[in-house]
Amino acid sequence: MTPDQLKYSSEHEWVFVDENGVGLVGISQHAADSLGDVVFVDLPVVG
Repeated sequence: MTPDQLKYSSEHEWVFVDENGVGLVGISQHAADSLGDVVFVDLPVVG
């Protein structure tokens, strides 16, 4: 994964979609520096 393969939102989030259509979502370094430590993640149920 290289920076030119990422698609960014205006809210400093990014997505990378691999050749199988599987996506990986993250946040920019700026957002990570601003937010600090991750203390909670709420993921939907698969399906």
